[in-house]
Amino acid sequence: MIPSVLPTYARAPLHFVKGEGSWLIDENGRRFLDLGAGIAVNALGHAHPDLVKALTDQAQNLWHVSNLYEIPQQQALADALVDNSFADTVFFTNSGTESCELAVKMARKYWHDKGHPEKIEILTFDGCFHGRSSAAIAAAGTPKMIGGFGPVLPGFVHLPWGDHDALNAAINDTTCAILIEPVQGEGGIRPLPDQCLQGLRKLCDDKGILLILDEVQCGVGRTGKLFAHEWAGVSPDIMMVAKGIGGGFPLGAVLATEEAASGMVAGTHGSTYGGNPLGCAVGKAVLDHVADPAFLEGVRARAGLLRQRLEGLVAAHPDVFESVRGTGLMLGLRCKIAPGDVVKAGYDKGVITVPAADNIVRLLPPLNITEDDIAEAINRLDQAASALEA
Repeated sequence: MIPSVLPTYARAPLHFVKGEGSWLIDENGRRFLDLGAGIAVNALGHAHPDLVKALTDQAQNLWHVSNLYEIPQQQALADALVDNSFADTVFFTNSGTESCELAVKMARKYWHDKGHPEKIEILTFDGCFHGRSSAAIAAAGTPKMIGGFGPVLPGFVHLPWGDHDALNAAINDTTCAILIEPVQGEGGIRPLPDQCLQGLRKLCDDKGILLILDEVQCGVGRTGKLFAHEWAGVSPDIMMVAKGIGGGFPLGAVLATEEAASGMVAGTHGSTYGGNPLGCAVGKAVLDHVADPAFLEGVRARAGLLRQRLEGLVAAHPDVFESVRGTGLMLGLRCKIAPGDVVKAGYDKGVITVPAADNIVRLLPPLNITEDDIAEAINRLDQAASALEA
């Protein structure tokens, strides 16, 4: 008999009832150190007092009015994002998947309105993940993502990761944009080197196509900059964000230049819930913290400490771990055994991690994780690895 919750997830048998900072507490009072942060969502940990206050204060006044009216909280968050990024304009969504849908529409509408309706093809790369909507799975193009869900939305060209010749050969008169994650998350914590992102920007400029960055997982302070592309000193035309921007409240956004967004006039897109007062109030509180240069400096310091400790963990358990990779507080342990076994062993020792492709276990802790919690995380991961060796 099918359960009342559609069984599309192979859920772990854990029932959390409370969160405090970097910790989760189950129904029996057992404490778990959370190195997953809801898959890079809880940027400031669980129950951060400023986010609780922002949500409760707003909840006592106004929850929802729809985008038929001006929303002051939405305007405030949009202004803050524009002030702290390349963007001239922002559209708010409820998720990264919805952000992908708009990014694709925006890019194609741009060329349509420029008199080039034939320019619809978007180039994507092996290992990418952009969500689970029809456009997002078509962008990934893998059998795992599209199997059984045909017909697949056309207009995406899938290219090998790092194959410059294939990329150049794929660009033609129908090419609309390049879509890429500065750091692949689901694909196995695979950072795009700065020089490659710089090269993509130049290629887009030279060929007259748009650059779309998916910073749903790697954005909002996760790499130690507010947005990951800042490390390369370039900016996109369109960018998708979500996850961390809401700090746990469902919120996403598409950021764009005025030029790239020029086709999106009244009636071309909409969202009933997107940019509602509750979500934007929380998002503004998140951004007030994460956009602070001192906070980002702290993220970089904590990231350096965690990476150093993880390198020691790998050296201590060469039969379990192969290497550490990633950037900032978006790190991966490449495993010599099934990553799911490492994740499960971690559950037994009270530490939460997240599996990914390419034998990777992801570590995506809250950006404000303390040094003491980092030390305890390494201790528990060490115990998990020792149990696997035994």
